[in-house]
Amino acid sequence: MHISIALLLELGLILVVLSALGSLARRGALSPVPLYLLAGLALGEGGVLPVPTAAGFVRAAASIGIVLLLLALGLEFSIGEFTSSLRRHLPSAGVDLLANAVPGAVAGWLLGLDGVGVVALAGATYISSSGIIARLLGDLRRLGNRETPSVLSVLVLEDFAMAAYLPVLAVLASGGVWWQAVAGALVAVGTVLAALAASYRWGHHIGRLVAHPDDEQLMLRVLGLTMVVAALAEYVHASAAVGAFLVGLTLTGRTAERARTVTAPLRDLFAAVFFLAIGLSVSPAELLPVLPAALALAVVTGLTKVLTGRYAASRDGVGRRGRLRAGTALIARGEFSIVIVGLAGAQLPVLAPLVAAYVFVLAVAGPLTTRFIGARHASRPSEQLQRA
Repeated sequence: MHISIALLLELGLILVVLSALGSLARRGALSPVPLYLLAGLALGEGGVLPVPTAAGFVRAAASIGIVLLLLALGLEFSIGEFTSSLRRHLPSAGVDLLANAVPGAVAGWLLGLDGVGVVALAGATYISSSGIIARLLGDLRRLGNRETPSVLSVLVLEDFAMAAYLPVLAVLASGGVWWQAVAGALVAVGTVLAALAASYRWGHHIGRLVAHPDDEQLMLRVLGLTMVVAALAEYVHASAAVGAFLVGLTLTGRTAERARTVTAPLRDLFAAVFFLAIGLSVSPAELLPVLPAALALAVVTGLTKVLTGRYAASRDGVGRRGRLRAGTALIARGEFSIVIVGLAGAQLPVLAPLVAAYVFVLAVAGPLTTRFIGARHASRPSEQLQRA
């Protein structure tokens, strides 16, 4: 078997860079996500040290990274608690859609985009990054905070909305007819709801099937099940992330605790590559011409996401500072916005660089803002009372 020296060298370089940046972030008590994104920009096409041979591996590993991040997030919660939270946050989903999709649609209209472009840009500004936010909550040790269930409810409801949105956009971008778009949306949404109902009703049986006293067997079973469910979810345009999250929700108790432990090293490795891949997908030369428009759009929709998070957390009775933490946690955009560009960007060359710049700005600014807000409020003696 031939071994590519260039591939090994570039992967080694990538891992060394990620390790150094991760250590630097830990020393500053920061999330390493913004640094990983900047590293991807430097290592991508047009960067200071491109890694063309490893690019294919990085893209494949990034897909695994988002799946493992959402699996880990699902393992933190029970299916009963989460379905109750989802029902409570249906109004939050409406606020989220209106507050964040409308600015994108208006911007598309002002830029002179056609109907497909307006719909695509609305989707790109609406959807937050489940992958970045999942990692951020873990890095900042906020998974146990009172506002976290409301943040997760908004993210999952956004993913449900994407199950209907992506098939419609794909049909519109390809010039298909309306009934094809409606049929695709109904199939995707129906599949997600059926999977959620199955997890709620029979999840404990899945936990017993996966459980095993040997760590290696447990890891292989959990990862195998997660990848299969994620693939099925992606097949019906319902997002691999939703599938992985549902698998995590079905595992509870001792099995969930051991699953978190045995999958943690793989999650950290592939998650780091996922953030790197976002940076690799952006060419620095394409960012500069559209940066002013991207910054303006980022400011507006960053503020509207803060309002969304504050409203969602208020429905859970969270204190003022917890509501602000929830709002800033939702700022980051990422993987879904890039998928949207992939569906519609070929027909709209102006859309791809704009969304890439927009995503990159918020993928960096979101974690930094969240970290700053949390640190500032944690320094106050009354913070613990507000979290209660």
